[in-house]
Order: sequence, then C-alpha cells, then structure tokens
Amino acid sequence: MPKQILVVDDDRLTRRSLELHLQDAGYQAASVCTVAQALAAAEEQPPDLILLDIGLPDIDGLDGLRIFRARLPNVPVIFVTGRRRELDEIIGLEMGADDYITKPFDVDVLLAHIKAVLRRSSSAGEPVFDNTLVVGDLTVDPAAHEVQVSGQRVELTPKEFDVLLYLARNAGRVVSVADILREVWGSEWIGEDQTIYVHIRWLRTKIERDAAKPERLVTVRGAGYKLVSLPELV
Repeated sequence: MPKQILVVDDDRLTRRSLELHLQDAGYQAASVCTVAQALAAAEEQPPDLILLDIGLPDIDGLDGLRIFRARLPNVPVIFVTGRRRELDEIIGLEMGADDYITKPFDVDVLLAHIKAVLRRSSSAGEPVFDNTLVVGDLTVDPAAHEVQVSGQRVELTPKEFDVLLYLARNAGRVVSVADILREVWGSEWIGEDQTIYVHIRWLRTKIERDAAKPERLVTVRGAGYKLVSLPELV
C-alpha cells in the first residue's frame, strides 16, 4: 500500500503543489490548512508521515507538534518552514520532529527527506536486545528507554536518547559527527551537522553538572565526542 502523507500548510497553492508532487512520486496525499483539520483527517485516515508548516492560522506549528506527539506518537513529522535557519527548526527537532526542510526547496530534495524519514521510522519499532549500559554514575537502559544520572531519572527526547545510547555503546572511544549521523539518523540523512551540535548541547544540559564545562560528554577537538565516566577524569 502506498504511504499516506498529510500536508498541513495554510497556503492553498503550496498544498495543491505538494499533493500533486507526492502523488506523482507514488504516495497517497491529503492536505489541510489547520492543526484541527489535520487531527480530524488523521482520525479518518491515519497518516504515515506529516509535513507540518510552522506558520498556521489556528495553532503555531510548534504547538501543533506537541499535539501530534500526544495524539499520534508514532507518526513521523517533518517541519516545512520559510524561516531559514531559525531556532524554530532546531527547537522543533528537540521537541520530537523527525526532520525539517526550509522553503523554497527543490521537490526532489523534499522527496529524499520523506524517503529517509519513512525508512528510519519503519525500523524504529525493531526489538532492542541491549543490556543496560553503565558509564560511571550514568546508566542507559535501551529496553526501558530510560536514562539515570546518580540514580535520578533524566527525561530525554527520542533523538537525545538515541545519541546518548550510541555514545554509551562506544564509551571511552571518540566518535565523529559523521559516525553519529550515520548511526542515529541513518546513511540517507541529508540534513546538516548543526543538528548534532544542538543535540549534544541539550544532552549536556541534562547529564552534566555544568553544561558549560562538560565532564561526561567531552569534545575531542578535531575528532568528535567521547562519553566518559567521572572517575576516569584527571
């Protein structure tokens, strides 16, 4: 069955253009102009992916993402925005958006983003067999999707957890930005390295005693990042 894409954008011409391009690419496509309409449409036909504009007439796209995450937790969301390189895009990723693309965009680039996100999403439900990983006073439990620091649970976004899990699996070793992108976002990721820098920064605010002076998640200049336990520090 063709994948169902739901376009949420307040511009009628954009919606129609995206519908046609998506259909030409072999997807089923529907479009609405508000979050309320998107929720109603999703009840009738659950989408496999949502293309979400940030500037909407009823609810800001960022607030809309919170609603989608609560109502449709397993449906990937790609932000489509005209605000080039604005913080909204990065904040959206931190809130759980799976990807973003800025207007104006090439249709082939958008389709590549959609294909990559759908592929990652299809493998996200695969069972995890890893044991709990312990790095000093930090523990990462893949099965429970839980992180604790000094016995205290730490709340992470899905992508923050995936990044930390990869670092924990390679504790004590340097991993490059390219390594993280490939292992966490997949070989088809076509976004920017800035995504990693933002996730590392947010992780540090949650697992470090002082995010400005990281001790657990350290930078190895010119090489990448390394997760270490506090007793190993000199």
